[in-house]
Amino acid sequence: MLIVAGVLVALLGVGLVLVPRVPWLGRLPGDLVFRREHMTIYVPIATSLVVSVLLTLLLNLFLRR
Repeated sequence: MLIVAGVLVALLGVGLVLVPRVPWLGRLPGDLVFRREHMTIYVPIATSLVVSVLLTLLLNLFLRR
């Protein structure tokens, strides 16, 4: 179980490195960005919904018994 957890953490790390290369991720309509003089607040509502739906579909496909 620890080996599987380690592999999952490693894959998550690789995924985080590759995420900036996906051009549409984080720039969907519905993602809110508030910019002020010394701060930026980013609220990725639409991106979170899309990622959640995709992960739900993938996990249901592969883990369904």
